[in-house]
Parts: sequence; structure tokens; C-alpha cells
Amino acid sequence: MREVDLDVFASELAEGAFAIDVREPDEYAAGHVPGVRTTPLSELGAHLAALPTGRPVYVICASGNRSAWAAEHLEAVGFHAVSVAGGTSGWARTGRPVVRGTDARTA
Repeated sequence: MREVDLDVFASELAEGAFAIDVREPDEYAAGHVPGVRTTPLSELGAHLAALPTGRPVYVICASGNRSAWAAEHLEAVGFHAVSVAGGTSGWARTGRPVVRGTDARTA
């Protein structure tokens, strides 16, 4: 499992990277990175078919712990997964935009 910092993630996201947020729905609604799909860790297995197999799946959470676990799990079942160090909390702390609300795309 690979891990990237927020600057690399921001650059990849701007280029159209596929990213999922594995926090629970209430956390996601409280603030998430624009363009990142909600895929709660508790439901990850049910959403595997919706994840791309031919490109990296960036995984973000609040700080990087759940995303690291999820990325390891995804790697174990054949995906190329990348955990985002610092998570959504770090993203917000650096002044990057955060979207609030429940209108979300689910992977």
C-alpha cells in the first residue's frame, strides 16, 4: 500500500484521480474534499464492484488511519490503492476547499 501527502493528492485529484472517503456518512456530510465519493469503511466490501481496476483508488478519511487500513484491504483484493496522509482534517487545515452536506456520489 502506498501513501501520498496532501500536495500530491491535490495534484492527482486536479488531474481527475478517483478518490473515496471512507468516513461514516455524518463525518462526510460535516465536510469532505470536493469530488471525492463517499464509501463508508463499514460498507467498503459492498462497493468493490464500483471501484476502478485500471487506475489508482485514492483513499481518504479524517486523519489517515482508516484510509491506510482500507487501502491495505483494497490492495489485498487486487486494487491499486493509495492512502492520503493527513486526511480531510489536514486538507482543511491547509486552507483547501471543503464541501459540506449530504449530496454525495457513492462509489
